[in-house]
Amino acid sequence: MLGAIIGDIIGSRFEYGGRNMPNFQLFTPECDITDDTICTVAIADAIINGADYGESLIKWCNKYPFPLGGYGSKLTAWLKSTQQKAYDSWGNGSAMRVSAIGWAFDSELKTAKEATKSAKPTHSHPEGIKGAVCVADLIFLLRTKRIVKADVADIVKERFDYNMPVLSDVKGMHDSCMETVPQAIECFLEAESFESTIRKAVEIGGDTDTTAAIAGSIAEAYYPIPQDIKEKALKYLDNDMKAIVAEFFAKFR
Repeated sequence: MLGAIIGDIIGSRFEYGGRNMPNFQLFTPECDITDDTICTVAIADAIINGADYGESLIKWCNKYPFPLGGYGSKLTAWLKSTQQKAYDSWGNGSAMRVSAIGWAFDSELKTAKEATKSAKPTHSHPEGIKGAVCVADLIFLLRTKRIVKADVADIVKERFDYNMPVLSDVKGMHDSCMETVPQAIECFLEAESFESTIRKAVEIGGDTDTTAAIAGSIAEAYYPIPQDIKEKALKYLDNDMKAIVAEFFAKFR
Protein backbone atom coordinates (compact mmCIF):
# COMPACT_ATOMS: atom_id res chain seq x y z
CA MET A 1 0.00 0.00 0.00
CA LEU A 2 2.93 2.37 0.53
CA GLY A 3 3.67 2.16 -3.18
CA ALA A 4 0.21 3.55 -3.91
CA ILE A 5 0.66 6.37 -1.41
CA ILE A 6 4.05 7.32 -2.86
CA GLY A 7 2.69 7.29 -6.40
CA ASP A 8 -0.23 9.46 -5.35
CA ILE A 9 1.97 12.06 -3.66
CA ILE A 10 4.50 12.27 -6.49
CA GLY A 11 1.78 12.41 -9.16
CA SER A 12 -0.41 14.89 -7.30
CA ARG A 13 1.14 18.09 -8.66
CA PHE A 14 0.87 16.95 -12.28
CA GLU A 15 -2.79 15.87 -12.32
CA TYR A 16 -4.84 16.95 -15.36
CA GLY A 17 -1.72 18.12 -17.19
CA GLY A 18 -0.16 16.99 -20.44
CA ARG A 19 2.89 14.82 -20.87
CA ASN A 20 5.80 15.53 -18.53
CA MET A 21 9.57 15.44 -18.82
CA PRO A 22 11.25 12.29 -17.45
CA ASN A 23 13.71 14.07 -15.15
CA PHE A 24 11.18 15.87 -12.94
CA GLN A 25 11.80 16.30 -9.21
CA LEU A 26 9.94 13.62 -7.27
CA PHE A 27 8.94 15.62 -4.18
CA THR A 28 8.27 19.36 -3.96
CA PRO A 29 6.17 21.61 -1.71
CA GLU A 30 3.44 21.42 -4.37
CA CYS A 31 2.97 17.70 -3.72
CA ASP A 32 0.40 16.41 -1.25
CA ILE A 33 -1.86 13.47 -0.59
CA THR A 34 -5.09 13.26 -2.57
CA ASP A 35 -8.25 11.20 -2.20
CA ASP A 36 -6.18 8.25 -3.47
CA THR A 37 -4.11 8.10 -0.28
CA ILE A 38 -7.10 8.74 1.97
CA CYS A 39 -9.07 5.90 0.40
CA THR A 40 -6.05 3.57 0.40
CA VAL A 41 -5.59 4.18 4.13
CA ALA A 42 -9.33 3.60 4.65
CA ILE A 43 -9.16 0.14 3.06
CA ALA A 44 -6.07 -0.76 5.09
CA ASP A 45 -7.77 0.40 8.28
CA ALA A 46 -10.81 -1.75 7.49
CA ILE A 47 -8.58 -4.80 7.02
CA ILE A 48 -6.67 -4.22 10.26
CA ASN A 49 -9.81 -3.76 12.34
CA GLY A 50 -12.20 -6.08 10.53
CA ALA A 51 -14.44 -3.16 9.62
CA ASP A 52 -16.82 -2.68 6.71
CA TYR A 53 -15.02 -1.19 3.71
CA GLY A 54 -17.77 1.30 2.96
CA GLU A 55 -17.96 2.51 6.56
CA SER A 56 -14.20 2.94 6.67
CA LEU A 57 -14.26 4.99 3.45
CA ILE A 58 -16.94 7.23 4.93
CA LYS A 59 -14.96 7.68 8.16
CA TRP A 60 -11.69 8.60 6.49
CA CYS A 61 -13.13 10.76 3.70
CA ASN A 62 -15.17 12.76 6.21
CA LYS A 63 -12.07 13.09 8.37
CA TYR A 64 -10.24 14.61 5.39
CA PRO A 65 -12.99 16.44 3.49
CA PHE A 66 -10.79 18.71 1.35
CA PRO A 67 -7.85 16.80 -0.12
CA LEU A 68 -5.78 18.20 -2.96
CA GLY A 69 -7.91 17.92 -6.10
CA GLY A 70 -11.02 17.11 -4.05
CA TYR A 71 -13.27 14.08 -4.40
CA GLY A 72 -15.19 13.15 -7.52
CA SER A 73 -18.74 14.49 -7.71
CA LYS A 74 -20.33 11.05 -7.40
CA LEU A 75 -18.22 10.10 -4.39
CA THR A 76 -18.99 13.45 -2.76
CA ALA A 77 -22.72 12.85 -3.20
CA TRP A 78 -22.31 9.30 -1.85
CA LEU A 79 -20.49 10.57 1.22
CA LYS A 80 -23.23 13.12 1.94
CA SER A 81 -26.11 10.71 1.41
CA THR A 82 -28.03 9.33 4.38
CA GLN A 83 -28.31 6.01 2.54
CA GLN A 84 -25.05 5.13 0.84
CA LYS A 85 -26.04 3.24 -2.29
CA ALA A 86 -23.41 2.19 -4.81
CA TYR A 87 -23.45 4.43 -7.86
CA ASP A 88 -22.40 1.81 -10.40
CA SER A 89 -19.10 3.50 -11.21
CA TRP A 90 -16.48 2.10 -13.57
CA GLY A 91 -14.02 4.83 -12.58
CA ASN A 92 -10.45 4.13 -11.52
CA GLY A 93 -11.11 4.86 -7.85
CA SER A 94 -11.77 1.21 -7.04
CA ALA A 95 -8.34 0.23 -8.41
CA MET A 96 -6.32 3.01 -6.79
CA ARG A 97 -7.47 2.17 -3.24
CA VAL A 98 -7.27 -1.64 -3.32
CA SER A 99 -3.54 -2.30 -2.84
CA ALA A 100 -3.65 -3.32 0.83
CA ILE A 101 -5.87 -6.26 -0.10
CA GLY A 102 -3.15 -7.67 -2.35
CA TRP A 103 -0.87 -7.90 0.69
CA ALA A 104 -3.26 -8.97 3.43
CA PHE A 105 -4.70 -12.28 2.26
CA ASP A 106 -3.15 -15.68 1.64
CA SER A 107 -5.03 -16.98 -1.39
CA GLU A 108 -6.04 -15.71 -4.80
CA LEU A 109 -9.67 -16.54 -4.13
CA LYS A 110 -9.78 -14.59 -0.88
CA THR A 111 -7.91 -11.69 -2.47
CA ALA A 112 -10.43 -11.51 -5.32
CA LYS A 113 -13.39 -11.72 -2.92
CA GLU A 114 -12.07 -8.94 -0.72
CA ALA A 115 -11.17 -6.74 -3.69
CA THR A 116 -14.74 -7.16 -4.92
CA LYS A 117 -16.11 -6.23 -1.51
CA SER A 118 -13.87 -3.15 -1.35
CA ALA A 119 -15.14 -1.91 -4.73
CA LYS A 120 -18.85 -2.53 -4.29
CA PRO A 121 -19.76 0.26 -1.84
CA THR A 122 -19.20 2.74 -4.67
CA HIS A 123 -17.89 1.02 -7.83
CA SER A 124 -20.51 -1.67 -8.35
CA HIS A 125 -20.23 -1.63 -12.15
CA PRO A 126 -18.56 -4.86 -13.44
CA GLU A 127 -15.69 -2.82 -14.89
CA GLY A 128 -15.13 -1.05 -11.57
CA ILE A 129 -15.00 -4.38 -9.77
CA LYS A 130 -12.76 -5.90 -12.44
CA GLY A 131 -10.22 -3.10 -12.12
CA ALA A 132 -9.94 -3.58 -8.36
CA VAL A 133 -9.65 -7.37 -8.64
CA CYS A 134 -7.01 -7.11 -11.36
CA VAL A 135 -4.74 -4.83 -9.32
CA ALA A 136 -5.12 -6.84 -6.11
CA ASP A 137 -4.56 -10.11 -7.97
CA LEU A 138 -1.36 -8.84 -9.59
CA ILE A 139 0.00 -7.64 -6.27
CA PHE A 140 -0.76 -11.01 -4.69
CA LEU A 141 0.80 -12.98 -7.55
CA LEU A 142 3.94 -10.84 -7.73
CA ARG A 143 4.62 -10.60 -4.01
CA THR A 144 4.17 -14.36 -3.55
CA LYS A 145 6.35 -14.98 -6.65
CA ARG A 146 3.63 -17.08 -8.28
CA ILE A 147 4.30 -15.29 -11.54
CA VAL A 148 7.27 -13.52 -13.08
CA LYS A 149 7.15 -10.07 -14.64
CA ALA A 150 7.43 -11.47 -18.15
CA ASP A 151 4.10 -13.27 -17.72
CA VAL A 152 2.10 -10.29 -16.48
CA ALA A 153 0.75 -9.05 -19.83
CA ASP A 154 -0.45 -12.50 -20.88
CA ILE A 155 -2.10 -13.18 -17.53
CA VAL A 156 -3.83 -9.80 -17.51
CA LYS A 157 -5.12 -10.38 -21.03
CA GLU A 158 -6.30 -13.92 -20.25
CA ARG A 159 -7.99 -13.16 -16.94
CA PHE A 160 -9.22 -9.60 -17.37
CA ASP A 161 -9.19 -8.97 -21.12
CA TYR A 162 -7.03 -5.87 -20.77
CA ASN A 163 -4.71 -5.00 -23.65
CA MET A 164 -1.55 -3.14 -22.74
CA PRO A 165 -1.26 0.27 -24.47
CA VAL A 166 1.77 1.83 -26.12
CA LEU A 167 2.71 4.50 -23.58
CA SER A 168 3.92 6.93 -26.23
CA ASP A 169 0.40 6.87 -27.71
CA VAL A 170 -1.39 7.67 -24.45
CA LYS A 171 -2.90 11.15 -24.59
CA GLY A 172 -5.46 13.08 -22.59
CA MET A 173 -7.30 12.43 -19.36
CA HIS A 174 -8.40 8.88 -18.61
CA ASP A 175 -10.36 8.09 -15.46
CA SER A 176 -11.92 4.69 -16.15
CA CYS A 177 -10.61 1.37 -14.91
CA MET A 178 -10.64 0.11 -18.49
CA GLU A 179 -8.08 2.76 -19.48
CA THR A 180 -6.13 3.55 -16.32
CA VAL A 181 -5.42 0.02 -15.08
CA PRO A 182 -3.76 -1.20 -18.33
CA GLN A 183 -1.77 2.06 -18.54
CA ALA A 184 -0.51 1.64 -14.98
CA ILE A 185 0.42 -2.00 -15.59
CA GLU A 186 2.32 -1.06 -18.74
CA CYS A 187 4.27 1.58 -16.78
CA PHE A 188 5.38 -1.20 -14.44
CA LEU A 189 6.21 -3.53 -17.33
CA GLU A 190 8.40 -0.97 -19.10
CA ALA A 191 10.21 0.16 -15.93
CA GLU A 192 13.42 -1.12 -14.39
CA SER A 193 12.77 -0.11 -10.76
CA PHE A 194 10.15 1.25 -8.40
CA GLU A 195 11.17 4.84 -9.10
CA SER A 196 11.21 4.24 -12.84
CA THR A 197 7.64 2.92 -12.64
CA ILE A 198 6.42 6.08 -10.92
CA ARG A 199 8.25 8.30 -13.38
CA LYS A 200 6.68 6.57 -16.37
CA ALA A 201 3.22 6.93 -14.84
CA VAL A 202 3.74 10.67 -14.37
CA GLU A 203 5.35 11.17 -17.79
CA ILE A 204 2.23 10.07 -19.70
CA GLY A 205 0.20 12.85 -18.07
CA GLY A 206 -3.53 12.92 -17.42
CA ASP A 207 -4.73 11.49 -14.11
CA THR A 208 -1.16 11.24 -12.87
CA ASP A 209 -1.81 10.74 -9.17
CA THR A 210 -4.13 7.78 -9.74
CA THR A 211 -2.09 6.18 -12.53
CA ALA A 212 1.05 6.50 -10.39
CA ALA A 213 -0.79 5.15 -7.33
CA ILE A 214 -1.89 2.03 -9.20
CA ALA A 215 1.48 1.55 -10.92
CA GLY A 216 3.32 2.13 -7.64
CA SER A 217 1.16 -0.38 -5.79
CA ILE A 218 2.02 -3.05 -8.37
CA ALA A 219 5.72 -2.12 -8.49
CA GLU A 220 5.97 -2.38 -4.69
CA ALA A 221 5.17 -6.09 -4.97
CA TYR A 222 8.16 -6.62 -7.26
CA TYR A 223 10.78 -3.95 -6.58
CA PRO A 224 12.18 -2.61 -3.30
CA ILE A 225 11.20 0.95 -2.52
CA PRO A 226 14.29 3.11 -1.89
CA GLN A 227 14.50 4.17 1.74
CA ASP A 228 14.86 7.88 0.95
CA ILE A 229 11.65 7.80 -1.12
CA LYS A 230 9.80 6.11 1.76
CA GLU A 231 11.03 8.70 4.25
CA LYS A 232 10.17 11.68 2.06
CA ALA A 233 6.69 10.38 1.29
CA LEU A 234 5.81 9.68 4.92
CA LYS A 235 6.45 13.33 5.77
CA TYR A 236 3.30 14.21 3.84
CA LEU A 237 1.11 12.00 6.06
CA ASP A 238 -0.56 13.03 9.29
CA ASN A 239 0.15 10.90 12.35
CA ASP A 240 -3.11 8.96 12.12
CA MET A 241 -2.26 7.84 8.60
CA LYS A 242 1.31 6.98 9.58
CA ALA A 243 -0.10 4.84 12.38
CA ILE A 244 -2.25 2.83 9.95
CA VAL A 245 0.70 2.34 7.58
CA ALA A 246 2.94 1.20 10.45
CA GLU A 247 0.31 -1.15 11.88
CA PHE A 248 -0.43 -2.63 8.46
CA PHE A 249 3.27 -3.28 7.80
CA ALA A 250 3.73 -4.85 11.23
CA LYS A 251 0.75 -7.14 10.73
CA PHE A 252 1.04 -8.13 7.09
CA ARG A 253 4.60 -7.52 5.94
